[in-house]
Amino acid sequence: MAGLQADKDIIAGLAEATRDEAESFDKKKIESTTSHEHELDGIHDGLEFPTEEERLTLRRVSDSIPWSAYLIALCELAERFSYYGTTVVFTNFIQQPLPKGSRTGADVAQAGALGLGQRASTGIGTFNTFWVYVIPLFGAYIADTRWGRFKTTCVAVGIALVGHVLLIISAVPGVIEHSRGSLACFLIAIIIMGLGTGGFKANVSPLVAEQYKRTKLFIGHTKKGERVIVDPMMTTSRIYMYFYLFINVGSLIGQISMAYSEKYVGFWLAYTLPTIVFMICPFVLYFGRNMYVTSPPQGSVLSKSLRIWRQAAKGRWSWNPRQFWRNMTAEDFWESAKPSNFKGENRPRWMTFDDVWVDEVKRGFKACSVFMWFPIYWLTYNQLNNNLTSQAATMVTNGVPNDVLSNLDPFALIIFIPIVDQFVYPAIRRAGWNFSPLKRITLGFFTGSAAMVWTAVVQHYIYKRNPCGYYVATCKDAAGNPVTSDLNVWIQTGSYVLIAFSEIFASITGLEYAFTKAPKNMRSLVMSVFLFMSAISSAIGEAFVSLSTDPLLVWNYGVMAVLAFIAGCIFWFQYRELDRQEDALNDISEGHLDEKH
Repeated sequence: MAGLQADKDIIAGLAEATRDEAESFDKKKIESTTSHEHELDGIHDGLEFPTEEERLTLRRVSDSIPWSAYLIALCELAERFSYYGTTVVFTNFIQQPLPKGSRTGADVAQAGALGLGQRASTGIGTFNTFWVYVIPLFGAYIADTRWGRFKTTCVAVGIALVGHVLLIISAVPGVIEHSRGSLACFLIAIIIMGLGTGGFKANVSPLVAEQYKRTKLFIGHTKKGERVIVDPMMTTSRIYMYFYLFINVGSLIGQISMAYSEKYVGFWLAYTLPTIVFMICPFVLYFGRNMYVTSPPQGSVLSKSLRIWRQAAKGRWSWNPRQFWRNMTAEDFWESAKPSNFKGENRPRWMTFDDVWVDEVKRGFKACSVFMWFPIYWLTYNQLNNNLTSQAATMVTNGVPNDVLSNLDPFALIIFIPIVDQFVYPAIRRAGWNFSPLKRITLGFFTGSAAMVWTAVVQHYIYKRNPCGYYVATCKDAAGNPVTSDLNVWIQTGSYVLIAFSEIFASITGLEYAFTKAPKNMRSLVMSVFLFMSAISSAIGEAFVSLSTDPLLVWNYGVMAVLAFIAGCIFWFQYRELDRQEDALNDISEGHLDEKH
């Protein structure tokens, strides 16, 4: 996704509303007959609930998406426009020198500013990517413990705006000519922007899903009169599908328009226009402040969750690796940490929760373990941002800038997300196949692997059809002009389309999984863990930099394909049993936690 690289990156779970998704069924038990009786809550009043037989036989559909969710998605669109609109020109701003006679950095041949070279450009770019995915951990902590998601999002927007203003200053005529001063201002800007972006990303994804309030299955009717079950789980999944769509609309428009802004006007415009678009955010947040469903902070539960894990792990440590693994993955691992096992004075003072909350924490830990595989997935996606752009420069582009080709990914997502939502997923449900989140993530690994296979084959033929063979990137004729292969650059389309599908299956579902499996008072934190996997992937990617050059590029893409395929196989083998527990995990009620102790 062009939208989830920082978000990888973007972008993408279940309607928290004001309770856990796990309350999709009644909290106590599943009624065997149709029930109209439930605790009045102003949300489910007057609805008809399905019998157990209807749960098994009626088709399930999603509910309509509330307008407040679209408003928050609009904020995400503006933020992604500003983020990708500015970062898309970072490489030229840092690497290329200021064109002769230019005071803005604009040049039809090659825009530039600081002239620090490729190594500095790669280093600063990698730091920026890592930075914006580390900060969500802190933004999530503040939201869950101090301010709540909505206030944290608003403050993050204000911080990011300060960074955007400094970014503009680093590129205005009079400053850009002095490379040291411009660089200092630029670095301060991306650090401050990273603080704002990180705080925004950790909280806007849970916030958009909170807008849907219903948490219980209920009976509905289609326009044709068909009796169906309206499933809040599917509704939240759909919310994230269109949330991701908004992400990619913003990133697509931002990247294409700013690439031409730097080229024909200057970097100051390429930084100013995204800032103006980003200023939509505070107005939208203020306009809908009384409309949004928000959750107040509920104090820090991270330390208490770790205490629960430590309590559960007592007596299970072993020097034998095989025995240690068995002990730590045993089905009854969490049972020893439940308060019901402690009576009277034997109960530790820190156990201010009930057994159900332990089950919620257990579910959250399982979700985080699922995310541990995502850095391998993001390695395949990261090839879009650098290597595929370089590959495009070695083919016939017919005047199309090579860095514009990467926008095929968000363009494909904009096309295929509605198709998958309206046709593919409904067809799968009609066929009676349970296309669960873990199955979707597994398929995402495999389609990511297929994208790298396509890219490796293209790279093989680039080498084969270039007069310089395996050194195509530096191939020049007698006059010093670059010589490319005779392959048309649009054959890269297969790579971008396959990566787009992998994002629909893996990235969007990852956002959904993070939201639905976390305890209510840890949603931002678990979401930030999912986003942090992108930072880890960037760090791992540094180990493969030596493969990202001629004549080793076929090996580079081949290694990525093999890693993604093997990771997908191991992922499914490891979590196939967890996949069978999907409904049971979603049925866990909301536990009680007393934060006063």
